[in-house]
Amino acid sequence: MNGSAPSSQSALEIQLRRGPAGLGFNIVGGVDQQYVMNDSGIYVAKIKEDGAAALDGRLQEGDKILAINGHKLENLCHSAAVELFRSAGEEVTLLIQPRPSHSSNGPLGPRPDGDSSSSMSSFTLVCVFLAAVAITVFIYRRPGAFRRHTPF
Repeated sequence: MNGSAPSSQSALEIQLRRGPAGLGFNIVGGVDQQYVMNDSGIYVAKIKEDGAAALDGRLQEGDKILAINGHKLENLCHSAAVELFRSAGEEVTLLIQPRPSHSSNGPLGPRPDGDSSSSMSSFTLVCVFLAAVAITVFIYRRPGAFRRHTPF
């Protein structure tokens, strides 16, 4: 089924120790920012090089995080999930569902937490749209534009 939530797989428990750069990964998802269609779960968007998660090696981009320190991440908005990660302490236990190896599921759109590329692309799209509207208005508002000249 294309674009739907991953099927149930066995969960994996991972313990990470927060480093100087935090846990070393970005998250996406939540009830207000679904990353996978029909699934409001929290997903790993990006593993930061030399971060705690990269050094451990088990957490992968696309993995679904089911719980952090025993707190289930179901039915949370994105900001509430971010706050749970920020307040989790130095030793963090994650319960994850590894991404399917042959997944046809895809994101609704990129929204990595702490990554400005998605907001920049949205900003660019708005600017392009406004520029197109401005050009169209300019063309149609010019004196004599597209008026039929009927010879007498």
